[in-house]
Amino acid sequence: MRTTEIRARFLDFFAARGHRVVPGAPLPTPDPTLLFVNAGMVPFKPYLAGERPAPWPRAASVQKCVRTLDIEEVGRTTRHGSFFQMCGNFSFGDYFKEEAIAFAWELSTAPRSQGGYGLDPERIWVTVHHSDAAARSIWREVAGLPEQQIVSRGDEDNFWSMGVPGPCGPCSELFYDRGPGVGTEGGPAVDEDLYLEFWNLVFMQYERGEGHGKSGYPILGELPGRNIDTGMGLERMATILQGKENLYEIDEARPVLERAAELAAVRYGTDARADVRLRVVADHVRTALMLLADGVVPGNEGRGYVLRRILRRAVRSLRQLGYEDPALPELLAVARDCMAPGSPEVAEGFTRIADRARGEEEAFRATLRQGTTVLDAAVTKVRQEGGRSLPGAQAFLLHDTYGFPIDLTLEMAAERGVEVDREGFTALMEAQRERARADARTRRSGGTADTSALRAVLDEHGPTDWCAWEGLTSDSRVLSVLAATGPVPAAHQGEIVTVVLDRSPFYAESGGQESDAGRLRGASVEAEVLDVQRPLPGLVVHQVRVTAGELAVDDAVHAAVDPEWRLGARQAHSGTHVLHAALREVLGPAALQSGSYNRPGYLRLDFPWRGGLSAAVRSDVEEVANRALRRDLPVAVRWMTRPEAERLGALALFDETYGEQVRVVEIGGAWSRELCGGTHVERAAQIGTVALTAEGSVGAGMRRLEAAVGIEGFTYLARERDLVSRIAEQLGAPRAELPDRIAGLLDRLKAADRENTRLRERATADRARDLAAGAEDLGVARLAVATSDGGTDEARALATAVSSRLPATQPGAVAVSTPAGALVVALNSAAQDSGLSASTLVKHLLPGRGGGSAALAQGGGLSPEKLSAALAELPRLIRGG
Repeated sequence: MRTTEIRARFLDFFAARGHRVVPGAPLPTPDPTLLFVNAGMVPFKPYLAGERPAPWPRAASVQKCVRTLDIEEVGRTTRHGSFFQMCGNFSFGDYFKEEAIAFAWELSTAPRSQGGYGLDPERIWVTVHHSDAAARSIWREVAGLPEQQIVSRGDEDNFWSMGVPGPCGPCSELFYDRGPGVGTEGGPAVDEDLYLEFWNLVFMQYERGEGHGKSGYPILGELPGRNIDTGMGLERMATILQGKENLYEIDEARPVLERAAELAAVRYGTDARADVRLRVVADHVRTALMLLADGVVPGNEGRGYVLRRILRRAVRSLRQLGYEDPALPELLAVARDCMAPGSPEVAEGFTRIADRARGEEEAFRATLRQGTTVLDAAVTKVRQEGGRSLPGAQAFLLHDTYGFPIDLTLEMAAERGVEVDREGFTALMEAQRERARADARTRRSGGTADTSALRAVLDEHGPTDWCAWEGLTSDSRVLSVLAATGPVPAAHQGEIVTVVLDRSPFYAESGGQESDAGRLRGASVEAEVLDVQRPLPGLVVHQVRVTAGELAVDDAVHAAVDPEWRLGARQAHSGTHVLHAALREVLGPAALQSGSYNRPGYLRLDFPWRGGLSAAVRSDVEEVANRALRRDLPVAVRWMTRPEAERLGALALFDETYGEQVRVVEIGGAWSRELCGGTHVERAAQIGTVALTAEGSVGAGMRRLEAAVGIEGFTYLARERDLVSRIAEQLGAPRAELPDRIAGLLDRLKAADRENTRLRERATADRARDLAAGAEDLGVARLAVATSDGGTDEARALATAVSSRLPATQPGAVAVSTPAGALVVALNSAAQDSGLSASTLVKHLLPGRGGGSAALAQGGGLSPEKLSAALAELPRLIRGG
């Protein structure tokens, strides 16, 4: 059963049982505690946690997820993947354990002809929490499972919480016995490779308190409404139903693995180390495809760094297989064809995806060249000084500055006969991680990860008198100063802390609008405001850096928002409303904003739409928006009840939380009328301009518009104008003729590329004929040896061409090397019939560095001197058979 059918059966099953089918969310999540959606329940957290009422009593979804905590295990086990899809059914105060268990059992075991998966009931095992007698009893009644196939486990395995105070509860997991020969019998507690977990049912029925770990917290009592959260691993179910050994071999991953094996001239299933690397490539290419499709860009921090690391691990794994040429765009295309049936956004945005990957791969290849030079110099220095160990600081430099993973440094150092101070490297890495963790804690909570201290401030002093809508300044008193360790009496110059004021004019980040910047000034202190958040309802907290003096509790300070920052933020937020209204005017009411972000000079807006917007549509949207600015539409703010706002037609966005009284922002009256808590301009003309800068896909059926506004919008347009002027000047053509001129140039370039390809092929054929004619007669076979000035692809083409021209009646071998240290060996049919194998020859010449088939094999990674020495052994190996 193909993965797309498994997905469809899941959604159809639960739709028929009253569940609302909810589209999966994009991988990047607005949750400040996460980089990516890492579980199917993440988009439903506000409903499960009781923060807002659920729009439906029961729902079902298939959610894309990324987890990288176990990235080192990818390829080594049968069940770890950095990207996976979680099928989930959810109940928000509706049904509970009995129905959840019955649904899972019915779908898992019902015959395929009846819409089920047809799993053998006798091979299903389940686990329950040791305290959950009700779940055990239901499993016996619903499924008729024998006692020995219902396994009791503890908190570590079968009790769930979000890791913070809130809902929690026991869970029940379903496992499938994959049959003899896979592992050790005895149930899931003995071997989770033989017994593969495929579904987890979470019964949210309790509220937990503060604490750490999976069991170090008190249970405060029953939840007022009990919920169900389940997750069935789509890839794991595909592994079972397709009869595969691991999730890398299912229909959505195996084609990538096979193409990588073809490129590297190796055969999957013949070498354990090569198999791990091929599985890493298959997993990471698929993960990168999905992240790129959802708008993530490779970078040096946050989400971008995760993507960059995944792409580089894929490139490095190919390199370890002996393949050094660019490969990501080609492999991503294979992954696209696999994933597009369930995730059409990967096809819609593939040109952008391939371009991003190509640039990242080229950059990493350059990084490898630079890093190798640095590593060689460091190894030379170690040897000159009589040492045998590369200092940890040097390994950390390679990692931190040149992007060298430590395992790559270890491998390359070992090739040069040098060890690496792994402990020193690990200590430096841990110090860096701790700095990053501290920074993350600071950013999330304004300097403290302990919300209990903030609760104490709120309980003692009440809500913050928040006056961001009224003005830019206030005279305030410092109620509390909190460092990472908790409350402190004062903070000194250079320290970053959380400050709670009795009154604040600073806008706290919410509704897509970034928080204000500004300063606090007192009699003996000055501090810079870095971030403003609302960690608890009613409480505004400020992350500040003390730039002079000492900031102490009870200090009187003058709080002042940076007026230029606020002006830019107002322009961007009002610009978002204008762009949203323009989008709906052009595309219709279905183009409803589903997410936004704005900061001074920049905005982005996400909305559901199938297919990209044409240049004409983008132009229409931009024109409608700027016409609204030219008409200088008035901006009005009104407070009213939620029903009154609904009767007026005000838009209430899905990801916002509203009380009984709502704030309605109007631009041009009914033209743009939305519920919003942000700061805005007084009239539309104050926005300046709205200049669209990008449009693309960020998920299945989800598009993103980006725009520059205000002075940044004018600057963007000026740069575009200058760029067009320079191109027109270089081409000596009027601007109106540029599209035709550029199209003509591209046509000529393509024609030149085709001619160059034809000439290269002719040159290869001519050279192959000469090499075949001049092949050395070794008695048992003829041998041709050559060097290719190009990459591995050209070497492989030359070797294949020469072997096809050697006499068919006599064994013949060809060896072609490259300046980069790669080697390709090809044999004709007569040589293979005589017992020779290209793969065996390469493995003898380059131990652990290559392989392939009997007809064609390749490897690499040797210095020119070592490669020459290895080639000198080739005649002896051929004569010796």
